[in-house]
Amino acid sequence: MVRALEDFPAALTARPLVLDGGLSDQVAAAGLDLSDELWTARLLVEDPGALVAAHRAYVAAGAQVVTTASYQASFEGFARRGIGRAAAGRLLASSVGLARAAGARWVAASVGPYGAVLADGSEYRGRYGLTVRQLERFHRPRLEALAAAGPDVLALETVPDVDEAEALVRAVRGLGVPAWLSFTVAGGRTRAGQPLAEAFAVAAGVPELVAVGVNCCAPGEVGGAVRIAAAVTGLPVVAYPNSGEEWVDGGWRGPAAGPARFAGDWLAAGARLVGGCCRVGPAGIAGVAEVVARCGGAGG
Repeated sequence: MVRALEDFPAALTARPLVLDGGLSDQVAAAGLDLSDELWTARLLVEDPGALVAAHRAYVAAGAQVVTTASYQASFEGFARRGIGRAAAGRLLASSVGLARAAGARWVAASVGPYGAVLADGSEYRGRYGLTVRQLERFHRPRLEALAAAGPDVLALETVPDVDEAEALVRAVRGLGVPAWLSFTVAGGRTRAGQPLAEAFAVAAGVPELVAVGVNCCAPGEVGGAVRIAAAVTGLPVVAYPNSGEEWVDGGWRGPAAGPARFAGDWLAAGARLVGGCCRVGPAGIAGVAEVVARCGGAGG
């Protein structure tokens, strides 16, 4: 069922909502290989049923908002696999349909940064040597394809710097679909080193944006970022960090704290949409769902 576009913003304002966890982690847990520059978008071509199963696991865990497998998808990336523009557009759109097929209450169409499409880790550095206008031209076609598929919201996520945030804010204009803007952060700054107040200011007063926040970061980064985001923009805040482990020398190291441990504090600070990113699976989201329910978000 396709909802009216105002439904998601209204729901987000009314009560806290539960976001899903790391799609790639759930797919990998099923034994599928994602060692490809398309990452989870590879399965849009090869095994869409696996994506439905992964989404469904998060819905069963209590996720009310499910993000699509389009984070690393682009016309340019599909072209390198010999997939033409029309077929690539259909694949991008199919990511929304697959999330709907899993029974998601709300579907967030994932729009990853330019660096994700390069598949070289540069989404955690930003500063690609491109202008804001060049980045806008890259993002706009994929945003148009996703918006045409009727998601409830566009998730502009894992944004590493202010330049790309400005490009995405420009690119989302006039699409008729609400969006959230989420930075990846470290040390209380964007990955490119800008102050968070400067980064979140990009979202202030933008009518298309219904939330702003952080993802794909350590849980300890979230609390301060939530408070800054809420103060600078006045918007609901989205928070979906990693498990707490760190990626070191090609593997995850360190203890996994998980978002559920901190979710109550984030909600008290202004977060309205809480979930997980890398290494947060259905069990972690079930824990978040319990916290959100206690804080008045049950039944979303």
